[in-house]
Amino acid sequence: MSSPISTYSPDLAVPADKRVFGARDLFSLWFSLGIGLMVLQTGALLAPGLGLAHSLLAILLGTAVGVLLLAAVGVIGSDTGLSSMAALKLSLGRRGASLPALLNLLQLVGWGSFEIIVMRDAASLLGSRAFSEGSLLANPLLWTLFFGALATLLAVSGPLTFVRQILRKWGIWLLLAACLWLTWNLFARADLAALWAQAGDGSMPFAVGFDIAIAMPLSWLPLIADYSRFGKHAKSVFGGTALGFFIGNFWLMSLGVAYTLAFAPSGEVNALLLALAGAGLGIPLLLILLDESENAFADIHSAAVSSGILLRLKVEHLALAIGVLCTLIACLAPLAQYQNFLLLIGSVFAPLFGVVLVDHFILRRRSGQNPASALRWPALLAWLGGVSTYHLLANLYPDIGATLPSLVLAGLLQWLLGRAFSYRQETARA
Repeated sequence: MSSPISTYSPDLAVPADKRVFGARDLFSLWFSLGIGLMVLQTGALLAPGLGLAHSLLAILLGTAVGVLLLAAVGVIGSDTGLSSMAALKLSLGRRGASLPALLNLLQLVGWGSFEIIVMRDAASLLGSRAFSEGSLLANPLLWTLFFGALATLLAVSGPLTFVRQILRKWGIWLLLAACLWLTWNLFARADLAALWAQAGDGSMPFAVGFDIAIAMPLSWLPLIADYSRFGKHAKSVFGGTALGFFIGNFWLMSLGVAYTLAFAPSGEVNALLLALAGAGLGIPLLLILLDESENAFADIHSAAVSSGILLRLKVEHLALAIGVLCTLIACLAPLAQYQNFLLLIGSVFAPLFGVVLVDHFILRRRSGQNPASALRWPALLAWLGGVSTYHLLANLYPDIGATLPSLVLAGLLQWLLGRAFSYRQETARA
């Protein structure tokens, strides 16, 4: 009997007979990962400053650009069969990929902890609303342990079991029902025409709203190949990923904006959750709350895969340890400034994958060959240039946005430096 795929080293390509995900599998996975309480709350961040019309435009543009980049990186996983961090070795060199693997591990532990905190707060609020504030079902510690254990169990089970046995069979249908109910409730209770005509207060520039919206799909760039490496064909990987995440993310983030403006104009998280809890006896919110555990699963599993590049341990053992760590952090740490966290992730990983996309599709022409060098300095310099550009624009010119320009510039630097470096090598050999 062959070993389950979760026991394979993250450095190894997935065998052809294990690449079983089709477009429907990937649509289900990324539709689910595009939905969640954090997505609703991110929409709430945009609502006061931009208003409904400009918020929806920022979400539409940011999500559309983001999912195209996300799906393109997913194709790298299907082309090579490698996990996200292992595939970075092709662009950065064997040792050059260690730094992003470490950064990815740190940010995924943070994401996993945030997810558990968000689920805990929502479940505690629902428990106190349904029963009483001092009841057991309103206890935050109980819900922290419950959701931490659930996410860890899913992460240990691995993506094949999760997607094919849970999401594809029944999970996606429950999510669709929850989203449809929340949408119907919004149209039935809110004066959307008045909200559409109401302008934002101007506290957030449109470019910052675009950056926040594009940060949602781009935050998955360091993870996507961990799942797309199981894809049968590049075409199904690209289409299933792009369509699934776009529909889920745009739908839920837009609902977050509309519910905040209609029922929670203060913008407070608890006010938004109470407004959502009032729809359908809280059942749609409960389903989305359970779906949030899938996001935490992806964070914990991919953190284990990333740490597998640094430590020679089985992925499921690492997933167990990281799940426990995320749960402990969620027990002890408060929910920090979520907006700044999203933008910080974009500053590091958006330029990195500008480098990776140009290297894979243009310079190496989708080749999965391993580099001979331990470090590929041109790629590292291009990455550094992109990160520097991001922070320069974010601090000095916030009105024009930073995420997309830094990604494009990093890709351009990679193309120029990569071509020049390759030319010098060929000249030296001649």
